[in-house]
Amino acid sequence: MTIQNLGTGNQYGQYTPDFVDYWDDLVGWEGRTASEGGFYEKLLKEAGASNVVDVASGTGFNSINLVRSGLEVTATDGSENMLARTRENASKMGVTFAHSQVADWVKLDEELGEERFDALVCLGNSFTHLFEHEARVQALQAFYRVLRPGGIIIIDHRNYDSMLDGGYSSKHEHYYTGKGVEAYPAELTSTLARFEYRFADGAHFQLNMFPLRQDYMSELLEQTGFSNVTQYGDFERPFDRNDVDFVQQIALKPKA
Repeated sequence: MTIQNLGTGNQYGQYTPDFVDYWDDLVGWEGRTASEGGFYEKLLKEAGASNVVDVASGTGFNSINLVRSGLEVTATDGSENMLARTRENASKMGVTFAHSQVADWVKLDEELGEERFDALVCLGNSFTHLFEHEARVQALQAFYRVLRPGGIIIIDHRNYDSMLDGGYSSKHEHYYTGKGVEAYPAELTSTLARFEYRFADGAHFQLNMFPLRQDYMSELLEQTGFSNVTQYGDFERPFDRNDVDFVQQIALKPKA
């Protein structure tokens, strides 16, 4: 199969129907569920959240698991192809969302209307699809506006610090746990991480992402107005900043 590779300005268009067909194989639902160990569900419930907006539902892994844990979930994604698979997977598993729609992050509050949420999650290394600093700022501002005072935000990303400073390595234990799947950077610079995904049947695809550094992401959250910014590494803290595959960033919108 020809490599699918979309430019940096078309982050949603990277998820072609062919690639979406393989996405669940890449995620490896069973392995990822075991790896997370209910991490997000526990955090959200400890924060007192009852309704959550998932702004990067992908094929529905986290959205569906959050509903199964008893939370009310609005599932959104910028890719129509991804959201269609989210809905399909939810239907197969008997899961019902409060609402689902395609939504652009920088206009999220406008597109979701007046509803405000206890929590917002942007998972699966998704925030790295924004390549411009201003776009990241605008997206976080929109995320801030859709949260109620006291609401919690969770954003995750790969450990790009380790990749940029020491070279790529992966335990292949978190997030992308599918068997017979290879995921590695075909190109890595300070402004571009072009990941290649190869599957057992020979299919291969590429995604372009921006390599977010840990402290830069935390600073963006703080500059937006979020407080109590906390980092986890592979769902643990404290953690070795150079020896984790993924970083989870958690913050709060201050109470009025």
